Amino acid sequence: MSTTTISRASTERALELKESLTEVRTRVQQAISGKNKEAILVAVSKYKPASDVLACFEAGQLDFGENYVQELVDKAQQLPPSIRWHFIGTLQSNKAKVLASIPNLYTIQTVTSVKVAAALNKAIPAERSSPLNILLQVNTSGEDNKSGLPPLSVESESNVESELTQLARHIVSECPQLYLQGLMTIGSLTESLASTEKPNEDFERLCLTRDLLQQALVQAGLPPDGGKWGTDGKLLLSMGMSSDFEAALKAGSDVVRVGTSIFGSRPKKEITS
Repeated sequence: MSTTTISRASTERALELKESLTEVRTRVQQAISGKNKEAILVAVSKYKPASDVLACFEAGQLDFGENYVQELVDKAQQLPPSIRWHFIGTLQSNKAKVLASIPNLYTIQTVTSVKVAAALNKAIPAERSSPLNILLQVNTSGEDNKSGLPPLSVESESNVESELTQLARHIVSECPQLYLQGLMTIGSLTESLASTEKPNEDFERLCLTRDLLQQALVQAGLPPDGGKWGTDGKLLLSMGMSSDFEAALKAGSDVVRVGTSIFGSRPKKEITS
């Protein structure tokens, strides 16, 4: 799509964004140094203008994340089609059709129910060339204000029948237009602000949940070599934001979602009466 319909960032703003992006990329590479792996950096652009996204794209950034369906729709219509969009906000089934209609939607990181998965699978346009990547959101901190399914545990005897495993099985077995790529979590702020010497329990919990879910899928007769889930036989992990992405990468994250460290602070969302 043409980018001439949006105003460009000023020279000063474009340089500021490029410098911030370079700094974050350097920190990402330092955090994964020696791990023999790559990491996906998702630049979270919510509340930021399309001109900021364009400036980062022209600086070499490919993956961008949005929290709100309409904001993602509006930006996707204005910006280059080679951008890989990640939806990282709460998703209701009645928004599935609108979201699925975005041609360059790369991943939805926040699926938590069979109802939403089924709605997405039904809504994928016939002309889409590949299945839509899906991450299942896990509430590793157990906080009431966070979305996500309960994590799995070694002590549980019902991991195969857990809500998370049932959802994973449904996507793998019943949703040919979706691809189960991995798991996502938003760790607690307390854990994020803890000393770097102390392991982040939320990140450790998601790593364990990933391992147990993989075992449960294999036990259910759905091994990774069926080509229906994972990357190189393993579910990816999306964990870590501006305040803790380095700790997340060191803990094993494959995807980090970084907003303020790239774009700067966001305006508060207006509340209308």
